[in-house]
Amino acid sequence: MPPDAANRLSSLLRSPPVCVIGTLLLAWAAAALCVMLRTPLPWMIGPLLVTAIISMLGGATASWTPLRDAGQWIIGCALGLYFTPQVVALVAGLWWAIALNIVWALALGLVFGAWLHRVHHGPGPLHVSGLSRITTYFAAPIGAASEMTLMGERHGAQTDLVASAHSLRVLLVTLIIPFGFQWAGLHGLDTTLPGVREVHFPGLALLAGLTGIGCWTMLKLKRTNPWFIGALLVSLLLTACGFTLSALPPWMTNAAQLVIGISLGVRFTRRFVHLAPRWLGSVALATVGMMVLCAGFAWMLARFSSLHWATLLLGTLPGGIAEMAITAKVLQLGVPVVTAFHVTRLAAVLLLAEPMYRWLYQERPAAQAENPPAE
Repeated sequence: MPPDAANRLSSLLRSPPVCVIGTLLLAWAAAALCVMLRTPLPWMIGPLLVTAIISMLGGATASWTPLRDAGQWIIGCALGLYFTPQVVALVAGLWWAIALNIVWALALGLVFGAWLHRVHHGPGPLHVSGLSRITTYFAAPIGAASEMTLMGERHGAQTDLVASAHSLRVLLVTLIIPFGFQWAGLHGLDTTLPGVREVHFPGLALLAGLTGIGCWTMLKLKRTNPWFIGALLVSLLLTACGFTLSALPPWMTNAAQLVIGISLGVRFTRRFVHLAPRWLGSVALATVGMMVLCAGFAWMLARFSSLHWATLLLGTLPGGIAEMAITAKVLQLGVPVVTAFHVTRLAAVLLLAEPMYRWLYQERPAAQAENPPAE
């Protein structure tokens, strides 16, 4: 093949439309293989793994933002259908556990950030050049990965380290927990499945329209995760008020998981592999440690509630909100409880991350400088 023709073919294969279509086909094939192998969450884990592997090998993969947004819209809508009036009463009775989970998540993030700074800031074999307290702080909060990267950028953090820490943490939790739960037989424990099981296409169309308005509202208000949160809130309110318009077809939720898996996988580029291996190793180690700690915390909460500890573990894990909610939905593990835990935790992290940073690392040092301790 002439060099010019080869270059044109290479450019065509790496063009955005071809990359998107090729990635979707590979993701579908991986999902079908995972279904055949009976792996947990086949429609998300299969696409996530194949996309991440090809991306790290330098392959041309792409996630189309409108498809990812549509996937979050569908998942948010599907999760809201679990919040029947009886379930809302159950979740409201767990306010104390939800509050404890917020405190737990904030404390876990602070300890994680302090540990990263201690390990990698000072001289030694694990030193990461240019690492600052700002970077380790915003790399550590549990939840709101993209928002933490933006906040860190505003304060001068190394955004590549912040983004890689959050991406790796979510990836590890998303992969380890479903396989662990399947191995342990922890599935099918949810006794609060939604009453509506049948698909009614007129009701489905109305549900899509109403949740679409919710997404549009969140976009206009510039809220985080607008496609997920907007659809979830509208679907939740409708179901809690007794309006069950329609269930969602399984193929629709499977497709949503597929595009969400792709959106996670494309983050792991070849550059990611070479990005401060010591840093990524520490993040991986700390993530495993946090999962173990969360298992202990969930076990303690279970002793004071009627919920299974596996449900509470999904609610307290340092994973992403959509990924953990999908895990709960597929494994039938207390979807409303898991969703409520993660939504409230996300809101708390978004509201408190920057004020806590200013209080811990900006205002207090300034105050100490003005009032030095007496010798």
